[in-house]
Amino acid sequence: MDYFERLANLLKTEQAEDRRLYREMAETASVNLRREAGLAWYPVAIRDTEITRGDYLTVEVERTTGLDIAHQLRFGASAALFSNHDAQNDRLEGTISFQGGNRLKITLRTDELPDWARNGKLGIDLLFDDNSYSEMFSALRLAASLTDKKEEGRLVRVLTGQQKPEFGDVAAFPDVRLNPSQKAAVASILAAKDLAIVHGPPGTGKTTTLISAILAMVRRDKEKVLVVAPSNTAVDLLSERLAEQGLNVLRIGNAARVSDRLQSLTLDEKMAAHSSSREIKKLKKRASEFRDMAHKYKRNYGKAERDQRKALFDEARSVMKEVERLEQYILDDVLEKAQVVTATLVGANHYTVKSLRYQTAVIDEAGQALEPACWIPVLKAQRVILAGDHCQLPPTVKSAEAAGLNTTLLEKNVALHPVAVTLLDEQYRMNSTIMGYSSEVFYEGRLKAHGSVAGHTLFEGDGPLAFIDTAGCGYDEQPEGTGLVNPEEAAFLIRHATHMVQELEARNGDGDLPSMAIISPYRNQVHLLQQLLEHSAVLRRHSDRISVNTIDSFQGQERDIVYIGMTRSNTDNKIGFLSDIRRMNVAMTRARKKLVVIGDSATLSRLPFYGGFITYAEQHGAYLSAWEFVEL
Repeated sequence: MDYFERLANLLKTEQAEDRRLYREMAETASVNLRREAGLAWYPVAIRDTEITRGDYLTVEVERTTGLDIAHQLRFGASAALFSNHDAQNDRLEGTISFQGGNRLKITLRTDELPDWARNGKLGIDLLFDDNSYSEMFSALRLAASLTDKKEEGRLVRVLTGQQKPEFGDVAAFPDVRLNPSQKAAVASILAAKDLAIVHGPPGTGKTTTLISAILAMVRRDKEKVLVVAPSNTAVDLLSERLAEQGLNVLRIGNAARVSDRLQSLTLDEKMAAHSSSREIKKLKKRASEFRDMAHKYKRNYGKAERDQRKALFDEARSVMKEVERLEQYILDDVLEKAQVVTATLVGANHYTVKSLRYQTAVIDEAGQALEPACWIPVLKAQRVILAGDHCQLPPTVKSAEAAGLNTTLLEKNVALHPVAVTLLDEQYRMNSTIMGYSSEVFYEGRLKAHGSVAGHTLFEGDGPLAFIDTAGCGYDEQPEGTGLVNPEEAAFLIRHATHMVQELEARNGDGDLPSMAIISPYRNQVHLLQQLLEHSAVLRRHSDRISVNTIDSFQGQERDIVYIGMTRSNTDNKIGFLSDIRRMNVAMTRARKKLVVIGDSATLSRLPFYGGFITYAEQHGAYLSAWEFVEL
């Protein structure tokens, strides 16, 4: 079985499991449960309608309740408008063409709203995402077909280990804002003929490095660059930073972070701002008037009325043909002027940019990207830059049988082509003691703290690291539903955090409290911690500075103080998915000035990684027993 066939088989297994989980929720749950799970908006109100390309109707809706519920409805996703009057039959499928705040636009496969749209409450259901899987399977088939082609297949062969990457000569990079490892990474990118890898541990300025390299590619080498990432948040960050440098950035898809600057980079906004867009508005108004007149003629009138109705619809279609011609002209003009195109991995193949080719594709956060999705942008470029950290969390894979997808294209190529890898070795986030164990275990001890952060603490004399051992305290984990909780550990953590905040209040007076994260690997424990925080008047005073969530949700973020409650404490010494030590690497490297880890050494130390961390804490005078805090 060849490389791409194996990948395709893993992807089929993942797709089947993904579809099963979706159906389990979507087809059996009530609309309120689907809304709570982020799979539906309900109820919604129609705010506007317009005819768009291909005589399809685009409907703008606004959700009117559940405004604070996180959801998965995104640009490009398949969705359905439905009525609660008969949700199984009264529904129209389509594609989300815009989503921002509490509004979205859905383009439906019809030219007018059915009568049921006026009956009962309306909602939007997210449909299973077959489109993303289709794009990934297509990319794998294309990559497989190119493998044996001399020129077109070179990048494919390099990324699958059949050829070595090549580098040309490049002068030393002059950007004085960069440190030596960042300059080396940019030089490697500019010299690469097919592949360069930027290994960016936490806080090492990976984004700054990529921005410098992209600026050089665009301004010095006159390239058009494709910049992608697996998450909208990562795409938004790069889009905004590149635009701040004066580049013409085109953001394909909707910006997740709503800001005027980001919205102005999107295709919709750039087309709306185009000098020819006024003419389109006039033409659309004319087409709408023809349609309104046509709708006044009922289908069961006589032949003359039917003919008149048809003539008006034909006239509307003729006007819309002119709209399509003008829109294509504007689209071509916007694409021609764009220096950088940014998108998610699948969004790189959106129909508006599907035919574009680039000299370079930059894949950021490649350590969190499914390999089949990476092949979508890879096949649009002559060379690829992979940037990320394979020592942090891998992509989410729902099927245990498809676990092979956990090994990313980045991780494979770090192993295959060490000559292409540049490690960014200076970090600007953590106190050196917080950083030390992570550097030793994951980065061969090569990571160093910049002088501006190496010794910073919450206050003079405060230790930056603490491991508080709950062994022997009877803080035992308990099953709760399909998850776990540890009520005594949670209560202890909140008491300790409350005491720390009181001390900081006494020292800072009216000054701002340092930012704080309270993290647990287990969602049920997170919910418990959130409830306990609500009952602490001291912590509640600073709720705008304190975040409580899972480890996964904090990847890419940082806080002054980080508490990690390990949750696991049992006589069987089982630690479950804590055995994926990359997850702990993420958690520990969120802290800038203070890291407090609370856990049961008897349970944790059965895994060498945690035993080593406890020893590290002892060596730095940071080991404490929970018994020392009985007065809290």
